[in-house]
Amino acid sequence: MLTFRIRNLAVLSLSALLIAAGCGSNSNSANNAGNTGANGSLSAKETSSAAPDKLNIKVSFYPMYEFTKNIVGNLADVETLVPAGIEPHDWEPTAKDMAAITGADVLIYNGAGMEGWVEQVLDSASGSKLVTVEASKGLNIIEGTEEEEPHAEGEADDHDHAGEDHEHEDEAHAEEEPGHNHDHGGLDPHVWLAPSLAIKEVRTIEAALSAASPENAAAFQTNADSYVAKLEQLDQDFKDGLAGTKRTDFITQHAAFGYLAKEYGLSQVPIAGLSPEQEPSAAQMAEIVEFAKAHDVKTIFFETLVSSSVADTIAQEIGAKSAVLNPIEGLTDEDRSNELDYVAIMRQNLEALKTALNE
Repeated sequence: MLTFRIRNLAVLSLSALLIAAGCGSNSNSANNAGNTGANGSLSAKETSSAAPDKLNIKVSFYPMYEFTKNIVGNLADVETLVPAGIEPHDWEPTAKDMAAITGADVLIYNGAGMEGWVEQVLDSASGSKLVTVEASKGLNIIEGTEEEEPHAEGEADDHDHAGEDHEHEDEAHAEEEPGHNHDHGGLDPHVWLAPSLAIKEVRTIEAALSAASPENAAAFQTNADSYVAKLEQLDQDFKDGLAGTKRTDFITQHAAFGYLAKEYGLSQVPIAGLSPEQEPSAAQMAEIVEFAKAHDVKTIFFETLVSSSVADTIAQEIGAKSAVLNPIEGLTDEDRSNELDYVAIMRQNLEALKTALNE
């Protein structure tokens, strides 16, 4: 009798285990059913983990972010290296920044001496998977001294048109030295300030990203086409808005608008050189004051991210006003709060120029 009871208990225990196992199996089957479609294939949730990772893109400063983000949309992760509100001419990467750059898939920078640190990055990334994109490659990069001297309004400019494409001069690159790219005599990197040249930078970036991510090439082209259409309209608005103004010369604190001036038939008269932090000499200040008085200049332009003291001093000396002409090297807190972007700020620049040139 005892043996019978033990045997029954064993049978009952085994049955309980089998039932529990069956419930577990049914539970797992239910979970798996939730992850498969009607044909038994994996759900989108599971297949997404098997999809190729997004490109990890680092860009040097704001305009490169604007151009790149409008190309890739949500198909890549884009991060700006120079923090918001920081003047990019003076920024240098930390060891952490260097690691982030060399660990990325793509680095996009303007070039033409804007990013003095880029050679160090390229050396560090030698042999890595990092794809580097110089957005200004193939453009006619002008010397920063070309528009450094005040001259009479309407005086002929015999320099080549900035929109003509050709390869960078090897000799110019050979003469560049780290940390010297923004002094008088350096190359002028501010090509993005002419919408017609910004278009070419966008296309250069698009081509490089399409090569780096062929599966997204069609989407990149569609996005780039849409953004370029906006830039083409902006370019036409500059042509129309700056045609036939009363004067063609404008005084700026920072020699950042040489390409814009060339593209639209104007003459930039900078107080200082290519670096926004460069202080003009007493002789330079006197020369600008003399020029402004002789040409009845009523507006002296300064820029965001740096002090306006020099422009304000000259404006007070000649009884003029000072106003912003934005080189868009970075967004201010006010820009971000107003949700401004490259196109919107360039339209503000256009209105500022139209006002000053028609006074």
